[in-house]
Amino acid sequence: MAGQAEHCHNKGSSRCSVIGPTSRHDQVIPHDACQEAQYPYEIIPLIEGYSENQGPGKQRATGSSTLVKGPNNVIVDTGNPSEKEKLLSALDKKGGMLPISIDYVVCTHGHSNHVGNLNLFSDATFIMSYYVSMKDEYTVYPFKDGLSYKIDDEVEVIPTPGHTNSDVSVIVKNTRYGVVAITGDLFEKEEDLERDDLWKQFSENPKKQMSNREMILGKADFIVPGHGKIFRNTRK
Repeated sequence: MAGQAEHCHNKGSSRCSVIGPTSRHDQVIPHDACQEAQYPYEIIPLIEGYSENQGPGKQRATGSSTLVKGPNNVIVDTGNPSEKEKLLSALDKKGGMLPISIDYVVCTHGHSNHVGNLNLFSDATFIMSYYVSMKDEYTVYPFKDGLSYKIDDEVEVIPTPGHTNSDVSVIVKNTRYGVVAITGDLFEKEEDLERDDLWKQFSENPKKQMSNREMILGKADFIVPGHGKIFRNTRK
């Protein structure tokens, strides 16, 4: 990053972070162990995205939706428009909250399977395509200059263009699993670490996307991709 914004909201709280099963480490931290070590943020997958290639330039897909639960409650991406009830149910059952409890909604990019239910969170602050908005107030934020948007000391939104030219990712520090990056389609799924074709065919700028993928791989302990399970970064 070229710089770091000074915008910060910190309500102050302490919660325990548990990430669900991953493809390589398929176990959940026991509840009693969780209680012993308190962390401010919990990463909760609400909708686990998927993508299936249907030929050149075509796929069936739905985007991942992730709750970052803590002092500031953040939803990263909101899935397909058809998944309203699924998202609301997951927010209630997994997150224990209603849409009114969400402080921020971050859209990693503007594709329809990632922004399908924004209207459910009308009281939140929205970060999307380098804009920050609340109700009818819009601010152009200098993500394109390399600046990050700090929600608080543990959560920041950083520019990661490539898949589209205005992609962002969310970095969550100080979770039980270390640093977690929620990246949207910067990473399609864990398999694209070994298969460039899985992400390059839909990339607006493969060179930038590759550079930002490498940056995230140097930073995150776990990655939540746009269309797959959360996975451990074994390259860090």
